[in-house]
Amino acid sequence: MSVLDKKGARAGHPVPEKTPGTAAGPPAAGGTDDTEAVKTTPERSRSGRRGLPLILNAVSVALGIAIWWALAAAGFKLPTPPEVVSRAGTLIEDGTLGEDVLASLTRVFIGFALGTAAAVPVGFLMGWYGVLRGLIEPWIQFFRTIPPLAIIPLAVVVMGIDETPKIFVIFLAAFLACVISTFQGVVNVDRTLINAARVLGAKDAAIFARVVVPASTPFILVGMRVGLGSAWATLVAAELIAAQQGLGYRMQNAQLYYDLPTIFVGLISIGVLGLLMDRVLLLAERKLTGWQERR
Repeated sequence: MSVLDKKGARAGHPVPEKTPGTAAGPPAAGGTDDTEAVKTTPERSRSGRRGLPLILNAVSVALGIAIWWALAAAGFKLPTPPEVVSRAGTLIEDGTLGEDVLASLTRVFIGFALGTAAAVPVGFLMGWYGVLRGLIEPWIQFFRTIPPLAIIPLAVVVMGIDETPKIFVIFLAAFLACVISTFQGVVNVDRTLINAARVLGAKDAAIFARVVVPASTPFILVGMRVGLGSAWATLVAAELIAAQQGLGYRMQNAQLYYDLPTIFVGLISIGVLGLLMDRVLLLAERKLTGWQERR
């Protein structure tokens, strides 16, 4: 016992014992550090939250297949899952499914890329300049009320029956969905941020690049996801225009022969491809908007 310890004991104050594992001494061999346990708890919690959606997704898919199988067994005019898997194997083996997927993906990708590339600058111009908004917005709202499928007859007459009208209809669907979202993103930018930048001497170009564009990015990416869904939804009708390949064409051809398994293969293929492309956009959204608070 040190001199200070002896004085404290004589003054009537008990002196705590130094036990292993406390701040007064090294932790005992094989013991657990409380600090490390506290640090690992949030990490385990985060990993658990990341894994839960995957588990729920798997359960949802399994339930969907079970309900589908039960309806087919109950006498509904539906092919059973094994029949669809068998038909998919046949279409993959003879190369038909691969060719159809490639043709449809090419049309959707080109139409979606062109639609997005046009929608983003138009949406920015509408939101930033009041004069251009007054000139462009009536036409955007006008064409929004017309389903892209209704444009098909006009597209065929004006553009012919090659790939151009198919891609144009998909382009229009993606453009109309994305331009409105981009426009809303610009007009909803907090005016306080813009005014603060002006007070600090920032010019319009700097404000646009450093304030408006970052603040509008979440809206743009949401619009792109909606536009992607619209592009895939328009695909089947677009491939009615004298197509010889594509998932929509294959489904329409199977309809003539009441070939339900082939129709289901086309439906599932479109759904899976659309889901995968949407996941890519979702990952990009999380990377580009990491500053945004999420639940």
